[in-house]
Amino acid sequence: MTRLSVVAPVYNEEENIHDLYLSITDALKGRIDSYEIVLVNDGSRDRSAVLLDEIAQMDQAVKVIHFDKNYGQTAAIWAGLKNSKGELIALMDSDLQTDPRDIFRLMPFIERIDFVNGKRVKYKDARVKKMASRIGNGVRNWITGDSIYDTACPMKLFTREVADSFYLYNGMHRFLPTMAKMNGFSVIEVSVTHHERQRGVSKYGVLACACVGFMDAIVIGWLKKRGNLYRIKG
Repeated sequence: MTRLSVVAPVYNEEENIHDLYLSITDALKGRIDSYEIVLVNDGSRDRSAVLLDEIAQMDQAVKVIHFDKNYGQTAAIWAGLKNSKGELIALMDSDLQTDPRDIFRLMPFIERIDFVNGKRVKYKDARVKKMASRIGNGVRNWITGDSIYDTACPMKLFTREVADSFYLYNGMHRFLPTMAKMNGFSVIEVSVTHHERQRGVSKYGVLACACVGFMDAIVIGWLKKRGNLYRIKG
């Protein structure tokens, strides 16, 4: 069985795709016996699809999934999870702000923890976006009753069992650590690197994310109260 699946959604990232592939393969080479890279093209309108197909033809470890239109980050992540084969799954972004070498910063914890969430201590985005992220995390924790410092951090590592437990509606990619806890799994946060975006533009507006995230948090908070976990004796 494949040991590790690295899953990354891609949306209009033609300037970053080649370096994304190189950064992942350089990080994994010689450190993981068996791995795959699952790149989900979320209906990109630039040359992302062409570049992804070229990489997949060159490297059999790369699996590319193409959406017929833009469905959003949650759909792309879920498609990547469902089409991956790894015992472990690492999630990251395709904008080069997350560093695949951090997978091995999270890896030591996965022997005793089911879900290891990255924590961006030194956030490299603009001040407005940084403040919006902190406020968003605070509001989400207040509504859901959780205590995750950086729930929306793209860098995450978790087991196949955690991945298979998810059923993701639109917007729920922001709550994966909370959902893992709701499904009975252990979660820990570990500091990871966060780079400043060098090429391309962010696909998410600050106000739009805040409004949508608030409504999604209400849904997650309701689901958490209605959860029905049980263990069978023996």
